[in-house]
Amino acid sequence: MSTQKNSLEFEKPLLDLEKQLEDLMTSSQNSDLDFSDEIKAIESKIELTKREVYADLTPWQKVQLSRHPNRPFTKDYIDRVFSNFEPLHGDRLFKEDAAIIGGPAQIDEIKVMVIGQQKGRNTEENLKRNFGCPNPEGYRKALRLMKMAERFSMPIISIIDTPGAFPGIGAEERHVAEAIAVNLREMAALKVPIIALVIGEGGSGGALGVAVADKVLILENAYYSVISPEGCAAILWKDRAFASDAAEALKLDANELLKLGIVDQVLTEPTGGAHRNWDEMALRIKESLVSDLKELSGSKDLVSNRYQKYRGMGEFLAA
Repeated sequence: MSTQKNSLEFEKPLLDLEKQLEDLMTSSQNSDLDFSDEIKAIESKIELTKREVYADLTPWQKVQLSRHPNRPFTKDYIDRVFSNFEPLHGDRLFKEDAAIIGGPAQIDEIKVMVIGQQKGRNTEENLKRNFGCPNPEGYRKALRLMKMAERFSMPIISIIDTPGAFPGIGAEERHVAEAIAVNLREMAALKVPIIALVIGEGGSGGALGVAVADKVLILENAYYSVISPEGCAAILWKDRAFASDAAEALKLDANELLKLGIVDQVLTEPTGGAHRNWDEMALRIKESLVSDLKELSGSKDLVSNRYQKYRGMGEFLAA
């Protein structure tokens, strides 16, 4: 996956080197001159620069990476991690919502129900997918699939990547808050294992509406927060330009979430982010999901343990 297009500002030093390497390799192919030493030198410099650029990212830079246009989306991971995926549609109440996809699939030999929020790669796709912002019918479709999974004793894999639930007038008229609230209640009581995986943006109730789980995993450069940094900055500082300060204050990056007990595991991304190596990231996700599914399959106290997990969040710690 090419990263020259849609690059982030802090990635520019690395991309300049990669462009030099590309030009040098093109020159080598089109002439009889030997550029092998120069190519090796630039490749070494690229690896060093890559480690330097991504070694100590700020929370705001991680938010930017979570939104990277070349980052893998839910369907990209479904295609690489699962087999025999059969998409199902509609909430049986209003209509289909393309911002949430889902259906039965297999991971290794384990039959699961996989559900996830889906963004688009271009304007046409984003309009179809509503930029990954589900309407109430999306959450009701997700719950329908989860209930089906429970009926057939299938574990549930929920993939999170949304800026938040759609806040439009139609969504409010069809009770989006109620749809999310019902999902929270029903997911807490499902008698099958649930694993949530935050792959990009984990925006507020829009994310939580499909994320009540026995295990919550998050990719290294993803975020999970009650509000976006821009939204927080607009409220607290009356200026979205303070988004980087808000990102720091919100403690929304993966490592902070792990410390707070909001997530259970942080999955390391390939150097430079998941957008630089989709297949490697998918392999890491698959290994983790299979391991967690095997661990949860023998549990007889799923509902009780899930309740205790969320009941314990937000406790004040002694000084």
